[in-house]
Amino acid sequence: MPSTKRRRLLDALKSFHDAHILVIGDLIVDHFIWGTVSRISPEAPVPVVNVTHDNLLLGGSANVLHNIFGLGAQATICGVIGHDAMGDCLLGLIEKLPSSTEGIVRLEDRPTTIKTRIVAHGQQVVRFDRESTGRVDGDGLAAIKKFIDHNLGSYQAVIVSDYAKGIITPALMDHLRACLARHPHIPLIIDPKPCQPERFHGATIITPNHHEAEQLSGINIVNDASLRAAGEALLDKLDSQAVLITRGEAGMALFERGKPLITIPTVAKEVFDVTGAGDTVIAALALGLSAGLNFAEAATLANAAAGIVVGKIGTAVVTQEELQRVL
Repeated sequence: MPSTKRRRLLDALKSFHDAHILVIGDLIVDHFIWGTVSRISPEAPVPVVNVTHDNLLLGGSANVLHNIFGLGAQATICGVIGHDAMGDCLLGLIEKLPSSTEGIVRLEDRPTTIKTRIVAHGQQVVRFDRESTGRVDGDGLAAIKKFIDHNLGSYQAVIVSDYAKGIITPALMDHLRACLARHPHIPLIIDPKPCQPERFHGATIITPNHHEAEQLSGINIVNDASLRAAGEALLDKLDSQAVLITRGEAGMALFERGKPLITIPTVAKEVFDVTGAGDTVIAALALGLSAGLNFAEAATLANAAAGIVVGKIGTAVVTQEELQRVL
């Protein structure tokens, strides 16, 4: 990396403490059960896991929030949870960051989403989810809109973290776009799910992974030509300023309107777990843009952060100090 580019990235890192990001999306509790396996059950051909410990972590859009704090910035989350014990737990984890919970709406008719993963010897054995994915509307949607109306101007960027659990609806996105029209300096960064792609029209930048990009564009990505076709199709289809396709071990591909494709090779040395890597990417990308970096520079920063987090097991975050060392 050229020294001038490295200096710009390091200077951006130092300014992260001035940033305050709004994260809107699906709040999830990630429950990890850790153990060992020494035998197969006599009842069925499945491993018997001897549980040693478990922990509860911030997942989904809450992991994006956690990554922003890990990188030395401030963030506020907006989403819905249930009136249940896991909802209480999630609020407690967020307050420990410490972050405001003012944007979190509690609903009586849906549970807090929980993803439980059983991990033995560093390998995930099984995952089971407890959730409701129905569309959030009515009083829940009204409360979220009110929070956005009253607070949007306080942030340097907005992240939409869509985990397809029901909060990122066309109605919410229409309202968010209308509010952002009054604040054109605030970038809108979206980590999308493929269903209803029209929801993401007009984003500053979207960050689909390889498979999401295929589904969003309708193009099977098998080589450089099809990758280019998919990225350009997404720029036109969603009318976004840029598209950053994350490609695992192949790194990232950045498309900007009117500019040549930029490919960014992965910097990961070892990959243990990709859980939450997309959350790290979008957190670092948003902070880079809020610090004045261009799309290519912010994507380089996000790629470096992703290379760190995939070397950790479980829902993990990257710290500013780790990213500084890598740069």
